Amino acid sequence: MNPMEKAGWSPLPHSDEDLERAKNAPDTPQTRAPTYRLAWTDDEFMTRRELRAVRLQLELLKPEMILAERGIRSTVVMFGGARIPEPGGEAWAAKDETQKKNLEKNSKYYEEARKFARLCSQQSAASYYREYVVVTGGGPGVMEAGNRGADDVGAPSIGLNIVLPHEQAPNAYVTPELCFNFHYFAIRKMHFVMRAKAVAVFPGGFGTMDEFFETLTLIQTGRMERVPIILFGKAFWERAIDLDFLAEQGTISPGDQDIIDYAETADEAWGIISRFYDI
Repeated sequence: MNPMEKAGWSPLPHSDEDLERAKNAPDTPQTRAPTYRLAWTDDEFMTRRELRAVRLQLELLKPEMILAERGIRSTVVMFGGARIPEPGGEAWAAKDETQKKNLEKNSKYYEEARKFARLCSQQSAASYYREYVVVTGGGPGVMEAGNRGADDVGAPSIGLNIVLPHEQAPNAYVTPELCFNFHYFAIRKMHFVMRAKAVAVFPGGFGTMDEFFETLTLIQTGRMERVPIILFGKAFWERAIDLDFLAEQGTISPGDQDIIDYAETADEAWGIISRFYDI
């Protein structure tokens, strides 16, 4: 490969150059026609059902290329409920007094998530933020706590947001240059685990359980290397999911429960990770 090729030089025009040329085309009925638009700049074309495979590829490539350019090699994934408030904050998602009481009780996990993210980010600093970078779903609740903990110590963190039917936006603590938005849940899930060195799961609902079981299944079937999977709040999870019952029924193998560790505090969770990787 010659030096010009290494530098990305090509005798053919780059797409960005042709994009500028296309913008400067004469204004005629022909140039105003949708068919005249360059394919990748034509929103109506790119969102056609037949282009789904292309959009899936683009959603995989865009975050992957940006994270690789940033030098991020590994992450610590934080899953947890969007509805869990900051201690002393409003339990905005509560539909009745019972939910309000329980959400306020579980607000302790917001603070533990924030502390845990700080510990991960302090370790990440030793690698110039290439290893153990915090990644969340980018939303409120536990996700906000994770990005906020990283921000507390001046560390970057990743947010993998997704378009939902109700109005929502990334939390204010995600590093803007590492804030991504997805259409496809499947591709978003891939990005959660592609660099994961550990997965911390805080109390949450259907979305949290979906992400937790997805990761658990990948490890249980050997499709993903064993990494620490840490459930915060043993009492919560033992009521929400009875893994011993599944083992007794034979629907999982004896010992599959051992893929999981439990922690109550950020220090306990970080201890599990540091022992696993001997750091």
